[in-house]
Amino acid sequence: MPVMTTPIMSESDLRAAVERELPGVRADLERLVRIPGIAFPGFDHSHVERSAEAVAELLRGCDLDVKVVRRGGQPAVIGRKPAPPGAPTVLLYAHHDVQPVGDLSLWESDPFEPVERDGRLYGRGAADDKAGIMAHVAALRAFGDQLPVGVVLFIEGEEEYGSDSLETLLAEFRDELASDVIVIADSGNWDVGVPALTTSLRGMINCFVEVRTLRHAVHSGMFGGAVPDALTALARLLATLHDDAGDVAVEGMVGRAGATVDYPEDRFRAEAGVVEGVSLVGTDRITDRIWTKPALAVLGIDAPTTGEAANALVPSAKAKLNVRLAPGDEPKRAYQALRTHLEQHAPWGAQVTVTFEHDGAPCVIDASGPMYDAARAAFREAWDGTEPVDMGIGGSIPFIATFQELFPNAAILVTGVEDPHAQAHGPNESLHLGEFARVCLAEALLLAKVARVGVPA
Repeated sequence: MPVMTTPIMSESDLRAAVERELPGVRADLERLVRIPGIAFPGFDHSHVERSAEAVAELLRGCDLDVKVVRRGGQPAVIGRKPAPPGAPTVLLYAHHDVQPVGDLSLWESDPFEPVERDGRLYGRGAADDKAGIMAHVAALRAFGDQLPVGVVLFIEGEEEYGSDSLETLLAEFRDELASDVIVIADSGNWDVGVPALTTSLRGMINCFVEVRTLRHAVHSGMFGGAVPDALTALARLLATLHDDAGDVAVEGMVGRAGATVDYPEDRFRAEAGVVEGVSLVGTDRITDRIWTKPALAVLGIDAPTTGEAANALVPSAKAKLNVRLAPGDEPKRAYQALRTHLEQHAPWGAQVTVTFEHDGAPCVIDASGPMYDAARAAFREAWDGTEPVDMGIGGSIPFIATFQELFPNAAILVTGVEDPHAQAHGPNESLHLGEFARVCLAEALLLAKVARVGVPA
């Protein structure tokens, strides 16, 4: 494979350059966190537009050719800088939209006003995924005009809401995005102080199930005992989705044991915030349960609130279900299995309606080869000799399968800034600032090492 001959900054020079840039990088991260760019329906999407323009400005400051694009969804930002002769091109992905904040009373500070406490920066998007954007920017700023590779930055604007327009954008701009290495900065590390490459992710199905037993509400005293109410019927139906051990009981869903890393139960319980006395659910080792087996959760129920509930039998009730699919499963087939299960287990002849919302494919990455070796070496150096872990994650990044399909020859590196205490998607989301500094250094080192590997033959 051809290798570029342009001089590449040394590790010591890169360390000094990253350290020099970190104050400005943090300041810009805080500016991004202050923009409440939520792509969900019902929110003010002008903030997503503001977020895209802020990202575009940051990339222009790195001397990239930048454009903001959208195809029916929220705006994404593409920034490009061509490779020096003989050098590879690296696609750097992150997203600028964030999750809704939920119950504000659960936040210890304003979610859109970044605050440092005990070495962590708190705010919605501080970790997921505005820090991912700024890790890319930090690496580019560290190199300045000595960037040893070509780069294409693709910063999405609706990842948290399902990336509905992403496939269209990737297909349309495929030639501009073509690269030798793809770095997806939307995952995390094994622990504070222990870096990781993510090599498998679960897929996802979101759907609704509605149960109806009556045409209208009726008096619970006059008819209760003979007429089933929909909320009780829904509760019984939802109870069939798991066996007594807590494993998913939907016939036909794929799952397997065989995770190569163990997760100590005391650490897992502490990081998850499990209340004392509550047992974990499922069987096999914890990493199997959260990486390589399906999970199913009830995210919400539409029914009368307790404060408004009358003494009446509820005619209909609706639940939102979230399924995490194990690697090797297929979303459309798994959805049909779930729908069949719900329809066949309807209690007392209740009418059951299942409505699909969206899905995403799981994926497995073969993390072998010179580019993955380069990433692991960069991690070791940035974390002062700590060996990186190859890990799965229970969450879903469905578009990785799309990247695999559209760019089959590219090495896909799934990295990130989160740690087990980041509480992404939850209240009091935060970024460990020491780990963020290491992530920024690791990305700069990675670009240098990828340049040394050169363009694949």
